[in-house]
Amino acid sequence: MPDFDGGAPRKRDPELAALMQAVGCRPAWLTLTLVALGSVVLTASGLDPTLPPWLRYLPLAASLVLFGLPHGAVDHLAPARAAGETVTIRWLSAVGVVYLLLGGAYTALWVVAPVASAALFVALTVLHWGQGDLYALDVLGSTHLDNVGVRAGTVLVRGGLPMLVPLLRYPERYRTVVDAWVALFGRDLHAAWLFTADVRLAVGLGFATLTVGTLAAGYRAGGPGWKLDAAETGLLWTYFLVVPPLIAVGIYFCVWHSLRHVGRLMGVDDGAREAFATRGPLVALLRTGRDAVPLTAVSLCLLVGVGVVAGVDTEPRVLAALYLVFVAVLTLPHVVVVTWMDRVERVGLGWRPDEQQ
Repeated sequence: MPDFDGGAPRKRDPELAALMQAVGCRPAWLTLTLVALGSVVLTASGLDPTLPPWLRYLPLAASLVLFGLPHGAVDHLAPARAAGETVTIRWLSAVGVVYLLLGGAYTALWVVAPVASAALFVALTVLHWGQGDLYALDVLGSTHLDNVGVRAGTVLVRGGLPMLVPLLRYPERYRTVVDAWVALFGRDLHAAWLFTADVRLAVGLGFATLTVGTLAAGYRAGGPGWKLDAAETGLLWTYFLVVPPLIAVGIYFCVWHSLRHVGRLMGVDDGAREAFATRGPLVALLRTGRDAVPLTAVSLCLLVGVGVVAGVDTEPRVLAALYLVFVAVLTLPHVVVVTWMDRVERVGLGWRPDEQQ
């Protein structure tokens, strides 16, 4: 990335907070609540909640074009905009090099060590999804997070919810997905111990303790935003416990994580901000979507090409595994880009305890 001297700490931005509420929060709160309630009603009514494979994989498939894959397709423009600079060949080249080197290295790692690569993907996802929620809470003015320990705990809790909670209730479905990742490369997971009742109980108790401890520390710190943090955390715990994992993660990826990042992209784009202020969130979303179209199309072509050349089976489970490996390869450089943006904007992972925002 081009050098950036850091500048002044980012100040509270009411317009950005309103944008995040409208684009990144309210749609997600409503969608996840309705899906969770629907799942509970189906279970309580005694109806068979088993869904056909194509329907279980539908939210993940939708993420190809509905916010999921596109939310990272503006990475070539976002760093310059976050730094308040014009997008130039230098900026585009810097992002391109990051993607080429890190994406290429991670692809090679998947080929030679798919089990380790799958574990790295889970860890990266925990970090990145926690990072996204931390950014949103910062933008919304959550001063109870003005403590390094609370912030670290919040990243682990928010990122760990989609990755760990489904394992507690749906271990076999969870294992099926991970097995499919490594099977693409002719390997076996060899980790049956991870899905045993004792291990899941230990994971559940440990993660619940981390959740309660982090929220308690934030409550003691005081300040606005704690109630929102606690309510969102409770919603996510409930959602991932009652909704089958493929559906739960697919919907979460589209309407929670990705939309929050789209809100961030809109926040660093003066044109999108103006569109939001004068014409509403839909017009601003369409503007950001236009920026994402070219690289989303390139990514889709590349994904299809890899599948055809590799002769991948068209079974939904296998296609989903290929897509997730593809997302994993893109996630590593995407995390680097977003972390750089955090540093520039003095939010999320770039927040500093000695600075007032």
